[in-house]
Amino acid sequence: MEEFFDPLSLARWQFGLTTLYHFIFVPLTIGMALMAAIMQTAWYRTGKDTYLRLTRLFGKIFLINFAMGVVTGIVQEFQFGMNWSEYSRFVGDVFGAPLAIEGLAAFFFEATFIGLWIFGWNKLPRLAHLACIWVVFIASTLSAYFILAANAFMQNPLGYTMNTERGRAELTSLWEVLTNPVVIAAFPHTIFAAIMFAATVMIAVSAYHLRRKQHVETMRPALKTGLWTNVLAFIGVAVSGDQLSLAMVDAQPMKMAAAEGLYETTNSASFSIFTLGTPDGASELFSIRIPYLLSLLSTHTLDGEVEGINDLQAQYVTQFGPGDYTPIIWITYWSFRWMIGLGAVSALISMIGLWMTRKKAAEMPERRANIFWRTLIWSAPLPLVASLVGWVFTEMGRQPWIVFGLMRTEAAVSPNVAGWQVALSLAAFTLIYGILAVVEFKLILKAAKEGPPEIEASGEDSDDSHLAIVY
Repeated sequence: MEEFFDPLSLARWQFGLTTLYHFIFVPLTIGMALMAAIMQTAWYRTGKDTYLRLTRLFGKIFLINFAMGVVTGIVQEFQFGMNWSEYSRFVGDVFGAPLAIEGLAAFFFEATFIGLWIFGWNKLPRLAHLACIWVVFIASTLSAYFILAANAFMQNPLGYTMNTERGRAELTSLWEVLTNPVVIAAFPHTIFAAIMFAATVMIAVSAYHLRRKQHVETMRPALKTGLWTNVLAFIGVAVSGDQLSLAMVDAQPMKMAAAEGLYETTNSASFSIFTLGTPDGASELFSIRIPYLLSLLSTHTLDGEVEGINDLQAQYVTQFGPGDYTPIIWITYWSFRWMIGLGAVSALISMIGLWMTRKKAAEMPERRANIFWRTLIWSAPLPLVASLVGWVFTEMGRQPWIVFGLMRTEAAVSPNVAGWQVALSLAAFTLIYGILAVVEFKLILKAAKEGPPEIEASGEDSDDSHLAIVY
C-alpha cells in the first residue's frame, strides 16, 4: 500500500497525464489557427464565399479547442507549486522567465486578437480583420516557443549559474535560455507536427461530407488544402527532426543511445526498424536493420561513432556519482519508432489521397470510394498520437534527471505533500478531464458534422451578433 501511495510515482503520473492531456489541444490550436488564416486569406484575395464558409467552420473548431487548451494549461502550471515545489525552488529563477513571458506577452496578445477576430466581422476593415487571425497564429507559435524554451532548459541547461549558498540555479542570460540549441531545433519540429494534425482534421471533416456528397464544392478545396498541407508539413517535421536529433546527441547522448537500444559504442551504426532481444542488450533474438542509418542520423556521416549505453553509464557514474542513469529502454525505443512511424503513415495516406483525387481518378467505384473516405476520416488522430509518444520519448528519455545533469527527478518532488493527497488530486483531475474530453469531442464533432455555415450570396452577414453566437 505504501508503494501505491508513493508521492514521487503519483506526482510523476499526474504531471505526465496532465501534460499529455493538455497537449491534445495545443497542436490543434496552433495548426487550426493557421488553417483558418489560410482560408480567410483565400476569401480576401478571391472574394469566393466558399473560403468564407470554410473560415467560419474551421475557425469555430479552433475556438472550441482554444478554450479547452487554456483550462488544462493553467492547471498544468499550478502543479509546479503543488507537487514539484523543490523543483520550482531550485530552477524557478530560470525556468519561470520564459513561462512568465509566455503568459504575460504571447498568451494575452493571442487572447486579445482572438477577441478582435470574433467580434470584428463587419466592424473592422477586411484587411485588418484578416490580420487579426494571422496575429493569433503568430502569437500562438510564440507562446509555444517560450514554453519549449523552458523545457529545453530541462534538456540542456544553459544561461544559469549555481548559487551554492542558496542551493539553486539562478538566471544569468535570458538570451542563452531563449537560444538554446535544443529549442531552436524543437520549435519548428513541434510547429510542423501541429500543422500536420490540423491538416488531418481538415481532411477528415472534408472526407466526412464528401463521402455523403454534402457541401461538395466547398469541401473539395478544403480536402486538397489539407492533403497538401499534411505532406508539406511532414517534410518540415522530418528535416527539423533531423536537426533535433543532432542537438539531442550533443546534449543527451544517453537518450539517443536508449532510443536505439544501443549498448556498445559503435562506428557505422545501423538503425533497427524492429528488434527483439533481452532487456540488457546482451542477446538479440531478431532484428530488421538499415545499415549506417543511425550513424548518419547521429553524426551526418556513414562511419560516425555513436556512444553506447554501457559507456555512457560508466561516464555518468564518474561525473555525477553512483546511480543508474539509464532510462527505461523499451519505452524510449518504441516511443521513438511509433513517433516516426505514425507521422510517416499519415503523410503516406495524404500522398495516396492526392493521387486518388486527381481529375482522372475523380470517379471511383463506390466500394473503393467508401474505403478511401473512411481511411481519410480515421487517419485524423495519427499526427496527434505521434506527437504524444514523441513527448513520452522526450521526457522519459531524460530520466533519471528532471534537469539534465543538475537535479534528479526524485529530488524535485514536494517534501510535505502526502501520497494520499496526490492520489486524491490525481483521481479528481482524471475524472474532470475525462468529462471535459467528452464535452470537447462532442462539440468539435457537432461542428464538423454541421459543416460550413450558409451565408448570404454577397459573402457578408447582415447580423453581426449571429457571428458572435456561431463562434
